[in-house]
Amino acid sequence: MANITPSGKSDNRTKEESKETSALVVSFGELLIDFVPTVNGISLVEAPAFKKAPGGAPANVAVAISRLGGSSAFIGKVGADEFGYMLADILKQNSVDTTGMRFDSNARTALAFVTLRADGEREFLFFRNPSADMLLHESEIDKNLIKQAKILHYGSISLIDEPCRSAHLAALRIAKDSGCILSYDPNLRLALWPSAESAREGIMSIWDQADVIKINEDEITFLTGGDDPYDDNVVLEKLFHPNLKLLIVTEGSEGCRYYTKDFRGRVAGVKVKPVDTTGAGDAFVGGFIYSIASDQNILKEEKRLREALHFANVCGAITVTDRGAIPSLPTKEAVLQFMLEATTI
Repeated sequence: MANITPSGKSDNRTKEESKETSALVVSFGELLIDFVPTVNGISLVEAPAFKKAPGGAPANVAVAISRLGGSSAFIGKVGADEFGYMLADILKQNSVDTTGMRFDSNARTALAFVTLRADGEREFLFFRNPSADMLLHESEIDKNLIKQAKILHYGSISLIDEPCRSAHLAALRIAKDSGCILSYDPNLRLALWPSAESAREGIMSIWDQADVIKINEDEITFLTGGDDPYDDNVVLEKLFHPNLKLLIVTEGSEGCRYYTKDFRGRVAGVKVKPVDTTGAGDAFVGGFIYSIASDQNILKEEKRLREALHFANVCGAITVTDRGAIPSLPTKEAVLQFMLEATTI
């Protein structure tokens, strides 16, 4: 049976052939365990039980890409403990290359308790004192893996503490020297930073290096010191830098905005009933990176960019209909089926 591309066109490649033509994406950063309450709209103390789920934004993106049929790898550190081994196995089960993973026998795998409010939005309580992901050293980076990649994706949490910060900066240098596209999702988690000022400074310290940046409205307000996140001039004057190929602003169920040097616009969102928004942004990013890993010209052609962003919106929408991040990430078949059904309603 023919495959259907994100643009709706069919092709006859098998999944493995598709992986070969889809450039390798390496995700760098944290991998942890999310504990999600089984009941929405209550505090952590009131939660009767928690469901454990693998998480960590860069790892979520790696799985999202692979589950869609792309080629992905993960670089990061977990504890040499049962949770760390479980997380590595989950990545392997999802066809993510784990040769860049490292295990620390002196620190535990990070944990995060995630409170779900009645509207599906989240609040976080982290256990990292320090956790293994914070202890990745520059000497432990798999440089050859990065050199094989076409895209390096990363967040900002790995910039908070040493030695991981230096390892992160080294990974960026290797990727840049190798001609990689640098994809940045700051993924602001204010509770993890020493202060709001240090968070803003840290996030912006590598801003000018990225080729593709994805942010949301709250992050715009935070990074600009309170400016209107819906004002195009604010985005273009304060956040769009000269080397940037694409800036994406996600707005949850409302869709997303996009800005390039040559064009800008909005792609409408997809309406679903949210259960848990954990991982929705990562599913969106994974869906979009999957598309540009297959064809970088998407960044230059507005029609194809809009198609890729719609595909990414659907990835995010499907993910919020179940609990946990990685368990809820869709396959390509699920995304295309959703798009097909949406057009026939």
